[in-house]
Amino acid sequence: MAASPVQDGGYLLHTEDLFKWFPIRGGLFSRTVAKVRAVDGVTLGVKKGETLGIVGESGCGKTTLSRTVMRLLEPSQGKIIFDGTDISKLKGSQLKPFRRRMQMVFQDPYASLDPRQSVRSALLEPMTIHRMGTSKGERLRAIERLIETVGLNPDHLARFPHEFSGGQRQRIAVARALAVKPEFLVLDEPTSSLDVSVQAQILNLLKRLQSELDLTYMFVSHNLAVVRQMCHRTAVMYLGRVVELASTDTLFQNPKHPYTKALLSSVPVPDPSKRTDLAVLEGDVPSPVFIPSGCRFRTRCTYATEKCTSVPPPLVEIEPGHFVECLYDVDFETGKKVEV
Repeated sequence: MAASPVQDGGYLLHTEDLFKWFPIRGGLFSRTVAKVRAVDGVTLGVKKGETLGIVGESGCGKTTLSRTVMRLLEPSQGKIIFDGTDISKLKGSQLKPFRRRMQMVFQDPYASLDPRQSVRSALLEPMTIHRMGTSKGERLRAIERLIETVGLNPDHLARFPHEFSGGQRQRIAVARALAVKPEFLVLDEPTSSLDVSVQAQILNLLKRLQSELDLTYMFVSHNLAVVRQMCHRTAVMYLGRVVELASTDTLFQNPKHPYTKALLSSVPVPDPSKRTDLAVLEGDVPSPVFIPSGCRFRTRCTYATEKCTSVPPPLVEIEPGHFVECLYDVDFETGKKVEV
C-alpha cells in the first residue's frame, strides 16, 4: 500500500504531490506541444533542525525541486507547506515574510554575487529590504559580526567579489543568506565548485552554523560522500520522482532501490580491498519529456519484469522511515526479488 513520507507531521517544510513542468512551444502560434516533467509528484518533508539530502544524477530534478520549494520557480501543481502555511499560491507582500525565513546558497558564488556590489552592500541590501534593525548603524554593526561568524574579517566588507578566492566567495554567499536570520536554508551543491580542502572548511562552517543558529537545511548534491557526512536523512531522485527516502545511515548500509544501489556502488572507497562490484547502469537516462510507462527506471534496471512496464510503483514504507518506490524487494546479493 502506498504511504506518505510526511504522514507523521512535525515538519518545518514539506511538499505534497509537487509538480514543476516546463512547456515546450512550437508551431506558428507557439502552442505548447509537450512538457518537460522536471519535478513529477514529489512528497517529502524537512524536520526542524535536520539536514535533508537530495541526491541523484544530473538532470534528475534536484535543483528544480529546490528552486520550486523556494518559490524561485512557480509550482505547476501541488502544495509547499512552510511552518503550517501553504505558500505555493502566495505572492507579493503575502510571500515576503516567508522570503526572509527561507534563504538559498547557490552552487556558483561568483555568479550569485553582484560584481558591482561590495560585500558591505551585498549584506546590507537584504537587511534593508526586510527592515532588519532600527537604523543603518545597527545593520552595519550586525554585518561586521556576521562576516566574522563565517570566518572573514570586517576589512573584507569594502572589497568586491572578484577580489576573493572561491572559498571566500562562498563564505560571503552564506553570510548573505544568514543576514536576515532565516530558519531554513537550501544549499544547492554549495561546495561542488571548490577544491577538496576548501570544501571541508565550508562543510564544517555549515555544520557549526546549524548547531549555533538552530538552522534547518535542504542539502542538494551529487557527491554522496559529502551527503553521508552532512545529512540526517536522504532522498534519492530519478526523473523527477523520489524513488527512495531513508535515514542516511540506513540508505548507505541497506539500499533497497536498484538505482540507489548503483549510485552507492560508484562512491570511491579509500581501501581497495573493501571495494564492492560496480553496479553499472544500463542504457541512457530517458527524456523527461517522454517518461517510460510503468516504472520510470525499468529501461535501465537489471531486475525489471513485464509488470514493471505497465504498473507504476507506489511509494511503500518497507520499515519505519524507509520509503521505496519499487514493485519488488530485491536481494542484491542473490538477485532474488519478492513482490512488495
